[in-house]
Amino acid sequence: MPALIATEHVATVTWLGFVPHRDAPTIETGALAEMPLTWAGYEDDCHAGETRPSCTRVLTQYKRDTEIRNTRQLAIVSAQEMAEIAATLGLEAINPRWLGASVVLDGIPDFTHVPPSSRLQGPDGVTLTVDMLNQPCHFPAMTIEAAHPGHGKAFKPAAKGKRGVTAWVERPGILRLGDRVTLHIPGQRAWRAG
Repeated sequence: MPALIATEHVATVTWLGFVPHRDAPTIETGALAEMPLTWAGYEDDCHAGETRPSCTRVLTQYKRDTEIRNTRQLAIVSAQEMAEIAATLGLEAINPRWLGASVVLDGIPDFTHVPPSSRLQGPDGVTLTVDMLNQPCHFPAMTIEAAHPGHGKAFKPAAKGKRGVTAWVERPGILRLGDRVTLHIPGQRAWRAG
């Protein structure tokens, strides 16, 4: 019996990008028409690599800068959730460059809350595994503030539960603008503690 269930939820890739470095206090994401992905992610992104130094996200498990498996190769966000964040901030739109987004998808409802370990599979078989919800951070807030003074400070509360997910490459391939990706979810019930 398969452990993952193909759903009828299909999304369109509407934007692709990469973060070339982490040296600036704001995010400077470059746009792409296509994204060749290897086991390490997108080669030119500062988040690429099969391993990475641990960060704030996993401080309860590891001391900072411990070498761990890189499950944060990509940041995937929803076009619908970006529109909701923009509306809350009083902006016409949120530019994916401001979020450090790798992929913007249009068409999967409540995207940030797809189950961890879900897969997003593209037409050539490229497959991304969802790790976890991506928490809002201060870099997009500072970038939005620089572009629209007075609006960036509200980003973190506006983006809570709408910031998308982090993901890693399970099967290499190429993502292209306009590609349709299918959501596959784990076939298990929700966890009930106790």
